[in-house]
Amino acid sequence: MSDFADYWQTLDQNALRLQIDSQRPADVERALTCHQPGITGLMALLSPAAEQYLEPLAEKALQLTRQRFGNTVNFFAPLYLSNLCANDCTYCGFSMSNRIRRKTLDSREIGLECDALRQLGFNQVLLVTGEHQTKVGMDYFRQHLPDIRRRFSSLMMEVQPLQEQEYRELRQLGLDGVLVYQETYHASCYATHHLRGNKQDFLFRLQTPERLGRAGIDKIGLGVLAGLSGHWRTDCLMMGEHLNWLQKNYWRSRFSVAFPRLRPCAGGISPASQMSERQLLQTMCAFRLFSPQTDISLSTRESPVFRDHAIPITVTTASAFSKTTPGGYASDTDALEQFSPDDHRRPEVVAAALQRAGLQAVWKDWEYGFGRESA
Repeated sequence: MSDFADYWQTLDQNALRLQIDSQRPADVERALTCHQPGITGLMALLSPAAEQYLEPLAEKALQLTRQRFGNTVNFFAPLYLSNLCANDCTYCGFSMSNRIRRKTLDSREIGLECDALRQLGFNQVLLVTGEHQTKVGMDYFRQHLPDIRRRFSSLMMEVQPLQEQEYRELRQLGLDGVLVYQETYHASCYATHHLRGNKQDFLFRLQTPERLGRAGIDKIGLGVLAGLSGHWRTDCLMMGEHLNWLQKNYWRSRFSVAFPRLRPCAGGISPASQMSERQLLQTMCAFRLFSPQTDISLSTRESPVFRDHAIPITVTTASAFSKTTPGGYASDTDALEQFSPDDHRRPEVVAAALQRAGLQAVWKDWEYGFGRESA
């Protein structure tokens, strides 16, 4: 079986950009009425022509979301373990060139963070670190993952890309899912924003979801950083291609997608292309029609007003009260944050807003070990 990188190389992104921008209202209407829009339909639904169809697009997305996922939204919290990083990326507050105080949590501090998160009601966490192979790599994960696992029902990670065998080992230690955002699928743009470190290896990152699939990881998260490239619509379409390819080849895994927009951070850059809130909602709805079974995640990067409006329509997994600093839940510091969240509401406030919309916040998705196969 060839890998996605082989297929990616056959895609002319400049031509795709022109195709997206040249979609007509008839193309959008066809995609809206099609049972399975496919990549061609996704192209139409992501296009500028689809912006005037946001209301019917949202109505159909809402219908599909409720049919597939019921009236529930899974809550999780990111747990930042370290802001050490050996990469120099233009858009990230943890970039090695930024002069910020570095911090890696030890066992005691991790325990305090876990206790604080449980007191807030969270039972599902996403472990986040900067990308530092030696100081925050497999030895660190082997030391701390088992204890964190015992405290929560579901455990995901967003760390540096690893080898297949390392993912197999982490799965044995209790890892359920991994988020690995490509940031942009445009190789030259990627090179412009990744100046030093292992993250410069575009293809190794691109092939990470396949290593996850082969390792039997239950949930694989894809994402693009909207605004990093000059045409966010093309990046989103490329992620749709990636998702489609992975679902066909690694159908035993579940998948999620996210569309984080550039947020202020230390040493940060201005977006190369602007995605408005309406366009973000359009994109989320387009992916719901394209892949009804895929989780769509929304972080606290977005405003409370937008989240309260968008979550009932298409979102199935949401963070709340996120602290993007190592030690941010047990202490009250924002000096080390990766980016500045926009929704600072406490989790019970977000849950109450969902309840008013007829939705239930799910704090515990499943019981660890239930149905788990050996690696």
